[in-house]
Formats: sequence, C-alpha cells, structure tokens
Amino acid sequence: MEGTVALKGLNLLTNKFTSSRSSMTCEYKCGNACFGECDNKSDNPYFGDLMSRRSALKAGGLTVLTVGGAAALAAPAAAQSSLSSWGSSSSSLPGSSNNGGTGHVSAPGLQFTPVEPNTLDDVVVPAGYEQSVLIAWGDPVIEGAPGFDINNQTPEAAARQFGFNNDFAGLLAHPSDPNRLVYVANHEYTTEPDMHPNYDSENPTREQVEIGWAGHGMTVLEVSKVAGSGELKREFGPLNRRITATTPFRLVGPAAGSDHVKTSADQTGTHVLGTLNNCAGGVTPWGTILSGEENFNQYFANARGDLDPRVKESLDRFGIGEGESGRKWERFDDRFDVAKEPNEVNRFGYIVELNPLDPDSTPVKHTALGRFKHEAGNVHITGDGTVVCYSGDDSRFEYLYKFVSSKKMIEGNLEHNMTILDAGTLYVARMDGDSPQSEIDGSGELPSDGEFDGTGTWAPLLTAHADGTAESHVEGFSADEVAVFTREAADVVGATKLDRPEDVEASPKTGKVYMALTNNSYRGATGENADRSKEGVMEYAPIKENKNGLVMEIDDDHAGTGFTWNLLLVCGDPDEAYTYFGGFDKSRVSPISCPDNLAFDSHGNLWVSTDGNALGSNDGLYAVDVEGENRGELKCFLTVPQTAETCGPIINDERVLVSVQHPGEADGATVENPASHWPGGGNSNPRPAVVVAWKADGGRIGVEA
Repeated sequence: MEGTVALKGLNLLTNKFTSSRSSMTCEYKCGNACFGECDNKSDNPYFGDLMSRRSALKAGGLTVLTVGGAAALAAPAAAQSSLSSWGSSSSSLPGSSNNGGTGHVSAPGLQFTPVEPNTLDDVVVPAGYEQSVLIAWGDPVIEGAPGFDINNQTPEAAARQFGFNNDFAGLLAHPSDPNRLVYVANHEYTTEPDMHPNYDSENPTREQVEIGWAGHGMTVLEVSKVAGSGELKREFGPLNRRITATTPFRLVGPAAGSDHVKTSADQTGTHVLGTLNNCAGGVTPWGTILSGEENFNQYFANARGDLDPRVKESLDRFGIGEGESGRKWERFDDRFDVAKEPNEVNRFGYIVELNPLDPDSTPVKHTALGRFKHEAGNVHITGDGTVVCYSGDDSRFEYLYKFVSSKKMIEGNLEHNMTILDAGTLYVARMDGDSPQSEIDGSGELPSDGEFDGTGTWAPLLTAHADGTAESHVEGFSADEVAVFTREAADVVGATKLDRPEDVEASPKTGKVYMALTNNSYRGATGENADRSKEGVMEYAPIKENKNGLVMEIDDDHAGTGFTWNLLLVCGDPDEAYTYFGGFDKSRVSPISCPDNLAFDSHGNLWVSTDGNALGSNDGLYAVDVEGENRGELKCFLTVPQTAETCGPIINDERVLVSVQHPGEADGATVENPASHWPGGGNSNPRPAVVVAWKADGGRIGVEA
C-alpha cells in the first residue's frame, strides 16, 4: 500500500506513556523484561557534574488534534486505516525534495513523500514505491519441504521452513551467480498461541515444543533479482540452510572450557546446541554474519538450589526465576532446567558468527565479547586496519560495550578472519555530560550550551590473547568470569546506565557511531515505580520516564579509550517541547517513537526502525540526515501492520528490506481468533515475514530523477 504525507502533530495525550506492545509480546519476546524489578541492582557512581538546561526549542506552527491511541490498536479492521484526517496544513510538512513548495531540498536518500502515521493492517510505503513479501513463516527454505499449513505442522518440516519472528537480516553477494544474492535472517522467538491451533500454554505437547525449537535460530536463503526492479524472489539453492535451537555450535574465547560452561552433556565446555532469541546483528567485512543472543533468560526455569553465589547473582541479574518457564521447555529437555543443569544458561548470551556461504560450517559463539543481552555486533575497521565490534545490552539501565581486536583482517583468509573476535580487549562505556546537573530536570529542555552532549571513556574488562590465554582487568574476577558474568564485572568498573541500548552501528561514511536507546519508563520514576528507578535523569538520558527513546551519536577514538557523544534525536511527537531532532525544524519531521535497529544508505543517511511506538500509530522505518545543513531531518519511509515491529532493515540503492515481526500479536489473539490477517489477507492467520520495497520507476531509493 502507498502512503501520503506524514503528519507532525501526533499529540496523543491519552496514550502518551503507553507502548504499543501487547502483554503477549512482552511475555514471549522478552519474558516480561519490561515489567517488575529492574535486573540491574548495582549502585554505580555517577561520572562528573552533569548537565543543565535552558528553554526548549519551540515547534513550528501546525495545529493538531489530540486523540486516544488505545482503541486504534484493538482490532484489525481496515476502518482503522490512518490518521490522515488530522492535518490541514500539509504544505508545511515534509514532502518530496522541494518539501511542498517551500524551497527546502532534502538530501539524496530522503527525497520521498513520507508515510503518515496510521493503524492499517498492512505495510505502507511512499507514493511511487512498490512492495512484495519475499518470504514468510512456514515457507519452504530447503527444497522438498512442505508449504505452510498452520493445521499440519511437524518439527521435521519446521526445521526446513522459514522460522518464526524474523529479526536482523543481512544481504550478501552470491559467490557464483551475479543474478542472485544471499539473504540471512535471525528468528528471535516463537509465540506459541499464534502458531498452534487450540494451544494450551500450561500443557504444551512435545511436538509443539520441538516446533518451537525449530522456529528459533537463523535462515540462509538464496534470492534472485527481478530484472528492471529492486524486487527479489526466494529460490532453492545449495546455500539454503536452517539454524535452529538444536544446531551444534562451538564455544570459543576465554569462557570456552571454563568450569562455568561445562555440563553433563558437554564436559569440555566447548560445544553448545543451538542459539536462542537472536536479535540485532551485523555483516562483517569478511563476509560472515554476527548475531546477538538477547533475551535468552526466559527459556530457563527453576533457578534454585545450592548454587554458587556468583551464579545465583547472575541468575537474579538476568531475571531467571525459581518456577517454570513460560514455554515449559524444561519438561522436555533437562538442559533448560537450572536446578538440573546450572551451567547451561551460561552458554547463551553471546555474539554468534555464521559463515553463510558454507552450509556445512559450524557456527561459533565468541565469549571474548562478553555475555549479556546482546543487541548487535557491528564491526568497524579503522584506517590502520584495527577491527572494532560494538554491541549494546538491551535492558533498562544496562551498558554499551566495544571489543577492540588485536588481530587485523586478512583479505581472502576466512579461517583467520573468523578468529579476529577471539583476541583483543573488551571495554564498557562510562559517560559524562558537559553541563551542570542542575540544568537537567527531566523535561527534555536543552541545557545552556544548546546540546545534550559530553565525553566518555572506555573501561577495560578483559583482554584475550591470540595464544588462548586471557587476563581480567576487573578486581575479584578471573578472565573467564568476566566473559561469563560480564554485567557484574561492568558494574564494578562503574559503567554508565543507559535507556535500553539496542543496535549500535558505525557510519561507513564518517566512522561516527550511532546507538538506538529504545526507552526506559523507569528512568527517574516516582510514585509506585520509584523502586524501579536505578538512576535519575542525566545528560545522556535527559527524559524522565522516557517512553519514546533516544538516538545517540558517538565520535569514538575507535581503537582508543576516549570519545565524545551527543544526542542526535530525542524521540516522540515533534509538537512536544521535549523532543529534539538534531536542531532541525521540528515542523518538518515525522513523529518517531522507540528506535530499535539502525542501518545506513549509500549516501550516509541513518535509517531507524522502531519497536513499540508509544504514540498510538504503527511502528515504522525512518530515514534521518546526520550531516550538514539538514542534520536531523527525519522522514517515515514505511510502516508495518498493527501490533507488528519493524526490524532488520537493509537499505541499498535498489531496494529496502525489513523484517515484519509479530503481526497480530495482540492480547487475547489465538489461531482461532487472529488479530491480523497480514500478509495473506482475507481470513488468513498472521505470519511474520520479510518485505521488499523498491521504486516503481526502477530508480534509486530516496532519489528523485
């Protein structure tokens, strides 16, 4: 579906602090990590005299209506189509390159008419663009696999079909066919009530559990280019592969062989079955895929018994409880029962690396990059060849990390390059603001220097050597303990608490690093949530009860230990005083809430996908100019169906790809009573899927002819 001009004024006061995530999503995606006590109970010191504020920038004049957002997400009816009736002065809103005749010219990559906020049960792209579904849950990946049939699922079929809830994605050149590409997707989690007819969450069957195991992991898929357009078609090919929760992996790095990762099934501590809850990732310069294991904790149960104090502290820190897990996997495999296998949980929470061009290769888990709820794993190579990998820990009040390798990439030597992330130093970030703390009151007003900005240092946690030895830089922790209990080690060195640090990407144009900070409703909270606040507002997190998120820009000495930072975006309704768009005129930007995944186009623009829009409209994909006179100009390129999340963006000149995750994942939804019919339409059940969008005239994305 094509959209029209975006509306600036989504002033949805009645839903101002409400994420669009359903409680079902919170349960199955992250094990209700957004509720209850914060896992980080540390009392890290504050760093420096933080910031101040002055009067807010005033938004340009566009009258808006205020409406409630809750009902807009309650049903899949097409009648809840869009919010287009809210605007009357569209000539002042962002349009194509001339911006409605105002004389403003958007930079290449942003020359499209933005999609307006809506609650359609559909994917909406700009006027002049087309779209199609590349692949959806249950479609065959391996030749001979059956087609999707929600009433006839088996574990054997699911292991050869596209998995559930695709998230991060990468697109690589095909090694032998110029008319094909290689598409790789993660499958973050499964939502059993939306998968199985008559599902009983208290009594899942073994078959349903094994289908869930197969629905996790990764997919490698050959795709063909469609001549004359950016469209792609799925193909069967020798590279096609499914990675699941039972695929063999190797553990490498400082934790490999440690007593903390040995189990009764693997007394060497070097081999693991499967990967779980894979979220953001990255494509390495040497042609492999990195993928972060995020909310792995929710799959484990019964964290009780006579446990080592450090192990018990870690279980508590990840929120692993004493009772059953939601999916009840521990009933069918003891490795998910902490009381029986206390170390199995320590074998998840890493960056995994997959060689998608070798279907017989064994993927690895890099323990030198630490263990936490990994978002991303994105590599930047400096001018002298130093390899740096950035990653966030996606929880409230958690930390930003980087790994600086002591090895350098050798072109064409994949065996060597896949060991690059096993030797080097792991760091965690500490940040200062450069304004007085008295100027930070939580309202989002800029400090007297006109920016939310400051400096930072990288505190070393461990160094792994090429000979297999490693040393800890944290008092009271051995090197293998730092690799396994990374959060606790980062606490000791005073890491900076952030608002859900998610995807972290370095610009291929400037080298500047960008981090999505999705939200933190407990930042500086009072009243009933006061005990869930672990820190008040700070210059790096200046919004009290931050519901809409931030995007931070970091100018890093990549191989060194110093950096500067500023907030490029303070997200939300641009008509609200607290929002900030890099200094750009707020009357000319799209509303944005809950930034999640990041990507760059060939022009150097940053693209941001969202998860959990708190403004009452669907999540989407946005492009923002980060350099020059248009810095901060932000436009919505695409929105996804109601209740769905936008993730895994891939942006190139010919096409845009996004993962549409958990469509129809609404409270009370079941296979018998679906809350969405996307992508099949009619009375079909919703299916997570991959969407490809391209310019109808065959031109370049975001560039007017």
